[in-house]
Amino acid sequence: MNLTSVRLITDQVDRLTDFYEQVTGGTARRHTADFAEIVLPGATLAIGSTATVKLFGEGSASPAANRSAIIEFRVDDVDTEFTRLRELTAAIVQEPATMPWGNRSLLLRDPDGTLVNLFTPVSAEAKARQQR
Repeated sequence: MNLTSVRLITDQVDRLTDFYEQVTGGTARRHTADFAEIVLPGATLAIGSTATVKLFGEGSASPAANRSAIIEFRVDDVDTEFTRLRELTAAIVQEPATMPWGNRSLLLRDPDGTLVNLFTPVSAEAKARQQR
């Protein structure tokens, strides 16, 4: 089994897509006004409007309601990303800090409130985990 995509549901597809384009540096494929995808190595970040929820079952997802998942992106240098992104967004939750498990992490909040972690493995153990 392979994880191929994470989909976020939102009331404002363009706003959320613009945010993730800034964060990832990727260009979204905006298939319709209700659906966009940013294809990245390893997985795709999909962004769908609330209008698409009925295709999966009315009420099966709600926008801006996440408080349990963190979307994570491994980056080459989290401190460089912090410098770049602090000019683009006021959504910084935590400036870069080294975590006990060996990753240096920067936490942001997307416009719908979902936590976004940009991280760089810095310890030997963390680097080894990322090689798998």
